Amino acid sequence: MKTENTRKATKKEWIGLAVIALPCLLYAMDLTVLYLAAPQLSADLNPTPSQQLWIMDIYGFLVAGFLVIMGNLGDRIGRRKLLLYGAAAFGVASVLAAFSPSSEILILTRAILGITAATLAPSTLSLIRNMFLDPEERTFAIGIWGMSFSLGGAIGPLAGGVLLEYFWWGSVFLMSVPVMILLLIVGPKLLPEFKDPNSGKMDLPSAVLSLVSVLSIIYGLKQIAENGLGTVSILTIVVGLLVGAVFIKRQTVLEDPMIDLQLFNLPVFTAAVIGNTMTIFVALGTFLFISQYLQLVLGLSPLEAGLWTLPGAVGNVIGSLAIPMIVRKIRPLHVMLGGLVLLAIGMYMYSLIDSSNGIWVIIVGSLVMSLGICAVVILGTDIIVGSAPPERAGAAASISETAVEFGGVLGIAVLGSIGVAIFKSRINALSLPGLTPEQMENSRNTLASAVAVAKELPEPSRQILLNTAQGAFTDSLHFVSILSVGISVALALAIYSILRNRKEAEGTPEPAELDKVTR
Repeated sequence: MKTENTRKATKKEWIGLAVIALPCLLYAMDLTVLYLAAPQLSADLNPTPSQQLWIMDIYGFLVAGFLVIMGNLGDRIGRRKLLLYGAAAFGVASVLAAFSPSSEILILTRAILGITAATLAPSTLSLIRNMFLDPEERTFAIGIWGMSFSLGGAIGPLAGGVLLEYFWWGSVFLMSVPVMILLLIVGPKLLPEFKDPNSGKMDLPSAVLSLVSVLSIIYGLKQIAENGLGTVSILTIVVGLLVGAVFIKRQTVLEDPMIDLQLFNLPVFTAAVIGNTMTIFVALGTFLFISQYLQLVLGLSPLEAGLWTLPGAVGNVIGSLAIPMIVRKIRPLHVMLGGLVLLAIGMYMYSLIDSSNGIWVIIVGSLVMSLGICAVVILGTDIIVGSAPPERAGAAASISETAVEFGGVLGIAVLGSIGVAIFKSRINALSLPGLTPEQMENSRNTLASAVAVAKELPEPSRQILLNTAQGAFTDSLHFVSILSVGISVALALAIYSILRNRKEAEGTPEPAELDKVTR
């Protein structure tokens, strides 16, 4: 007879997985779908520059801030209950956002969407942890779960572009409503309920400390990405780190902490968190450059640029399906290390981009890189949720998702700032007669502003500025790509070092099902 830890999933669980994947797809789509609608939205609501920035950013901002809280809430009240409540609120907020009469209302509804979206990822991931007890099946299920996010990110701009061809900007929000209604109808029948039977009440001070810490750090990092280092960005990050230290200290004295810090005594858990964080750091940090290169150097439209990034999404689909099968034959540690090698190869290919081969290098590099990312993130996520006892799966899932969010924001801030510094140094060396001080200042800010200034100039000054700016941006892309190669290699060495000596570490008990990771 099979033990609980090796029980195979039934047809009901596999159908339930398909149901779980739908809100994850929409979660990712909502992160990207609004960018194409920005021009129509601006013309209709006439937001200030500050309001437009908050309309775009507040969704992801609050998703990151509420992940830990929602993961713990799901452990206490039930993961299915939290998912269904969150889906209902997400659907209502989507309708309100679609018909927002003003920028202020749209910012508010986007904030509600972010908070409710934070219920989706930890709830779905922790449900998978309890629905698929067989380690091989769980790895495959997490692959499907991860693939839904990748597809959502890729489909978002394309679906948004189609809707905007025929409808108003608010239509991009209504895509989620039918899916959320379907989830509310079939979810209670197909998804089991799980919660920690011994959990106490959530510690309110810990929840507040967690929220303040995460929001402060991410706000500071976003400020660095947008405006460079400044007093406000540094101060908010320092405040966030200090509040985070208080939060961690408080967890050590609580009987029922929001985050079980003992999990970090497991070398495999720590390696997985580091691996996921830094892999997304490199991936999103460089994607920022690629999207701009396609539009502002090669001159593609947003929709065309989105189409040329589809090979990366195809790589995510292939990787999500293939990795669970590969680890049946090859040790997962070796698969993760191989994934980091593929990530480094993809980044190196980006460093070879020039005006004659840009598209094809990006296609091949993105495909190789996406396979590497899948290997690290799918197995890393599997390790993180598998490390925690079933009753604490929601808290573990929130750690996984928060690490990914931090990795993405940190990558954009750090690698983006490095790229901007290189771009500015190249533009500062340009001496172009007829360029006013204001035009020169605008030209050195970003590639987009330099292209806008170039359009105002007569020939040959226009072409000189355009060539210089595009060359400077390409140089910054090359440097960041080589730097990312080094980070990927260093990450592979660090993970290998952590896991190679795991049996020699003292006081680090490991769940039996995780022994396969490094055996």
